[in-house]
Amino acid sequence: MHILSIEGVTKRFGKVLAVKDVSFTAHPGRILGLLGPNGAGKTTTIRMIAYIMIPDSGRVLFGDRQVGPWSQQRMGYLPEERGLYKKMKVGDQLGYFAELKGLSRKESVKRVKYWLDRFDALDWYGRKTNELSKGMQQKLQFITSILHEPDLLIMDEPFAGLDPINVELLRDVIMELKDKGRTILFASHRMEQVEELCDDICLISRGEIVLQGALRDVKKQFGRNIIVIVFEGSDRFLETLESKQKIEVNQRSTSRAEVRLINNTPSREVLDEALRHVDDITRFELIEPPLREIFVSAVTEQQGDETASHE
Repeated sequence: MHILSIEGVTKRFGKVLAVKDVSFTAHPGRILGLLGPNGAGKTTTIRMIAYIMIPDSGRVLFGDRQVGPWSQQRMGYLPEERGLYKKMKVGDQLGYFAELKGLSRKESVKRVKYWLDRFDALDWYGRKTNELSKGMQQKLQFITSILHEPDLLIMDEPFAGLDPINVELLRDVIMELKDKGRTILFASHRMEQVEELCDDICLISRGEIVLQGALRDVKKQFGRNIIVIVFEGSDRFLETLESKQKIEVNQRSTSRAEVRLINNTPSREVLDEALRHVDDITRFELIEPPLREIFVSAVTEQQGDETASHE
């Protein structure tokens, strides 16, 4: 298996600088989460990796070779914009995509039936794609990306349109591919999914990398400043602490809150204030910040710095 290396890649569209000097690596047997707000340059970067676009400068390597038609044959790509032939029968369509990747007719039929059965969808074989639900079509699109057992798998929002049961099914397959040493790139806006699946992350904002590394190491950089508290009774203590600029509330409900400590507030001060108001506390835990908090913090800081530099 090969390492995917993006080295100083830049891409312009007219006067728009979509990607600026981006470098990162994705390793076999690990899942890299590619993150960023809308318009950050994620899709452009993915398309250069997939050899759909060519960078203006820099290079994309898979192993020791620059990507090209050869790497497309060894890659599985699940784009955010799905692309199935609506009036084509499922079995014929999957077989067609498998043969495009170099499989024989006999082998393609064998693998198509295996994966349809794996997804409890063997009875779809003779049905037209437009007869299927959005979730079913999403599973078919995923199958097309893995039929040829790719060395590199690129997924852009792979769980869109799926119910929780099918999300879990896809997740299991992705983890199996990881265990087999595949190099996997996963782009998503769903921070909780990235946090569950990914070993490494690369955060892009306005075409530049603002944060990257092993997810565990990145979270450690931000310290343990988040408190999760589950309680019974009044939540008035949250307003009190906010008014004193001791905390910022990330999430709250009638019996649960997730807050961020600010201004060097000790966690014990939050506990003491809560005990003055609530009837009972069943959970009080100081944790590392969730990925969504890191995402917002890093992007806000980068965009703030850019604004200041232009003033």
